[in-house]
Amino acid sequence: MGCGSCSTGGGCAPAGCKSNGSCLTNGCSKLDVYDWLSHMDMPVNYKPFPIIEVKFKGSRKEFYLNNDNIYLENGDLVVVEATTGGYDIGHVSITGELVRMQMVKRRVKEADVAKKIYRRATPADVDKWKAAKDMEWETMHNARKLALELNLSMKISDVDYQGDKTKATFYYTAEGRVDFRELIKKMAESFRIRIEMRQIGMRQEASRLGGIGSCGRELCCSTWLTDFKTVSTAAARYQNLSLNTLKLAGQCGKLKCCLNYELDTYMDALKHIPENVNTLKTEKGDARLQKTDIFKKMMWFSYPREESWIPIPIARVKEIQQMNRDGKLPQDLTEVKEIETRPVKVLDYENVVGQDSLTRLDERRNKNKNRNKNKNKNRPNPQQPGDAIQQPRQAADPNNTMGPRSEGGNPTPNPNRNRNRNKNRNHNRNRQGGASDGGNKPNNPQ
Repeated sequence: MGCGSCSTGGGCAPAGCKSNGSCLTNGCSKLDVYDWLSHMDMPVNYKPFPIIEVKFKGSRKEFYLNNDNIYLENGDLVVVEATTGGYDIGHVSITGELVRMQMVKRRVKEADVAKKIYRRATPADVDKWKAAKDMEWETMHNARKLALELNLSMKISDVDYQGDKTKATFYYTAEGRVDFRELIKKMAESFRIRIEMRQIGMRQEASRLGGIGSCGRELCCSTWLTDFKTVSTAAARYQNLSLNTLKLAGQCGKLKCCLNYELDTYMDALKHIPENVNTLKTEKGDARLQKTDIFKKMMWFSYPREESWIPIPIARVKEIQQMNRDGKLPQDLTEVKEIETRPVKVLDYENVVGQDSLTRLDERRNKNKNRNKNKNKNRPNPQQPGDAIQQPRQAADPNNTMGPRSEGGNPTPNPNRNRNRNKNRNHNRNRQGGASDGGNKPNNPQ
């Protein structure tokens, strides 16, 4: 979640960090708190709660006394009292009655809060605080080089400068105890500040640095999770997950914390699943367990040298398991269902004469006659006055022997149509004339 989606913002610049979207504390989406009482009007004689929750870099939050009754809002920069002397600068996280609720949640008493708020941060305080934050990245890399020179098996993951630039806290991870006394001396000489070393775990490191998980969302440890419980491989085994360390591990290298979220639900569902049912004995052979669906309450078994799996309800598995304990073997894993046989009704000879009507065929014939009469009524009569006289239809000419048709619909005359007919007629006339005269007539009669 970016600063643009901040619920307390107004306009282009968010109202939280006041830096036009560049959060200098890297605290966006890390243990964010929504003030759902900000739009409510308090009573007239209401006295504000004198304790304020202030947020620093990462997920560090502390409670401070507001003895001077300074009017503060969420996101304001304040100068507060530091634990080891000097002062520090942080953002106001929540105010009012929500602070009281957070203290009850974290089991912090009001009498235990001793540090107080000095004032609002001035422009000079803010400039000094920004200069200190700009030095953190370079200081962390120089500290890593010093640790490598001393051959210390540790990883410095983060550096947090105090607001007055007089102290820096170095967060590191290590598998065992590390003697860093020589390292502190060299860092004090190099950086000219007070040094505090603080060892954290792998999960705390991921919480401070933040990141995106394999689910595509922000890490739970950097957004809302504060109680880090141990996660074992049994949690994945109970949920029928493949024991693949690459898929089950988070950004910190440990098992994902989300494996514990649904573990209680699976444990309640496993109470109805029979135990020690890896093999079921039948007359066909021994069937081995291949898969268990906890919520569907189904178990899959398979016989040796067979690829198909047989789904069996849990009730049937318990039944076969009890039969095996009694020394009995069922015929098969599936239940034998009794087929209900219905009695066949035998029809005797019946006399149906007189039941059918003799005129049942005449009704259909009368319907056809009425239908033909209705068709004839709808046809136009050419004898009546005012009706158009229908032209006789011309015969179809599929071979187009009559030639192309004109615009009126009649075929155009073909000049070559009667050529062969006239030629044959003249030829016959000539033959008849030559036979009667006894020879050919002269071409030029005298």
